[in-house]
Amino acid sequence: MGISMIVFSLILLMFFAYRGYSIIFIAPIFAVVAAIGSGHASMPVYSEIYMTKAAEYIKTYYPVFLLGAVFAKIMEQGGLAAAVADKIVSALGRDKAILAVLLGCGVLTYGGLSVFVVAFVMYPFAAILFKQADIPKRLLPGLLWMGIFTYSMVAIPGTPQIQNIIPTSFFGTSTWSAPVLGLIGAVLYFGLAWGWISYRHKKLKEKGEGYGHHVLNEPEESREALPDWRLSSLPLLLVIVLNLLISNPFHWEWAYHWDPESLDSFIPLHLSLLAGGVDKVQAIWSINAALIVSSIAAAVIGRRRLKLKGGLAKPINTGAIGSTTAILNVASGYAYGCVIAALPAFAIIKDALLSLHLGNGPLMSAIVTTGIMTGVTGSSSGGMTIALGMLGQEWLAWAQQIGMSADVLHRIICMASECIDTVPQSGALVTLLAVCGLTHRESYYDVVILTLLKTLVVFACLGVYLMTGIE
Repeated sequence: MGISMIVFSLILLMFFAYRGYSIIFIAPIFAVVAAIGSGHASMPVYSEIYMTKAAEYIKTYYPVFLLGAVFAKIMEQGGLAAAVADKIVSALGRDKAILAVLLGCGVLTYGGLSVFVVAFVMYPFAAILFKQADIPKRLLPGLLWMGIFTYSMVAIPGTPQIQNIIPTSFFGTSTWSAPVLGLIGAVLYFGLAWGWISYRHKKLKEKGEGYGHHVLNEPEESREALPDWRLSSLPLLLVIVLNLLISNPFHWEWAYHWDPESLDSFIPLHLSLLAGGVDKVQAIWSINAALIVSSIAAAVIGRRRLKLKGGLAKPINTGAIGSTTAILNVASGYAYGCVIAALPAFAIIKDALLSLHLGNGPLMSAIVTTGIMTGVTGSSSGGMTIALGMLGQEWLAWAQQIGMSADVLHRIICMASECIDTVPQSGALVTLLAVCGLTHRESYYDVVILTLLKTLVVFACLGVYLMTGIE
């Protein structure tokens, strides 16, 4: 009965998420449903497992969500993000529209803007460019997804997106983990997106299909006075450079070093600290510091436009409020997964997932488990966090037994979270389609094909690692 209730609970979660119900509301309900027949009473499951794990997640990651959202809003409302995007698409021109969109999305995402903000910022430029080049608009969601949610979000070393930060607290790694594997994955993601959309454009053009007649959310071809693109690029560069110098993943003598004893002063207070040591949280501290400094720089550079739009308080307040919904969404999915992992019946599923391997390491188990959880939740960060909460420590112990670096686990799991997160109920996908003014019926075919193609990337990187041992 235990496994049946877990499966039933997962089906209900997927169904109601697809129907548009908030995971913040439905996750605790279906977590309790999953525990029926487990021997645990309902309210203790809710209060002592679900709420405790949700609180732990919020405690660890909320500063990243908060500061990232505020930085993104300052960049957006100050005109800095639009200035950078406009420069990229205008420099490359309409004959390279597909390349321009991919690069523009990547620059903004790697520069630390929230992926959703990048979608809102890049869409007007991308739509105008597609219209000028007469590329079918229905190809745009797939291209935007590949530009925002793949190579610059989970593959390029140092990306400040939450998907690249989550594994650091489980493995004690940094956001610069396995740089060579990450760069290989980034090139593959980029090449597959560019190749497929270019191929589809060519085929549809041969059939006489162009941009098409669209009226929903069509941007106007007008450009406001934007800040200088060079100045606008500085906060993006600051996020990357400061994160590198402060986290110091390569242990440079001249770069910053966190004091490994900085938590010791809390010992007499008898606090229940979630961080076992500074090494478990220094990556999060580093990106927080980088985002604070970069936000100040963005506010100074965009001060004129910010003043016209209501002042600095507006993006700060909007970002802060938006970050609470984002963190609660992911924390709810994580807490649900923790309840499932704590149930006695899950031991059978856990053993089956842990038995998956290619070679003698945990990477195949990590890829499959993360992929399944991502598909269930429709969220790369949510699925990854559930998978790590369930089996992260077992994978780490397994890796240590065979001498595998935790950095490899970090990078492979990041890319595994980007395999099948484009299920129809994916909140990010639904949002992206709404931004583009398109429907699943119009654009989902290319999203599905790109999903299949991008799923191959993590297996290609796995093969490279197994054959060469390169990190």
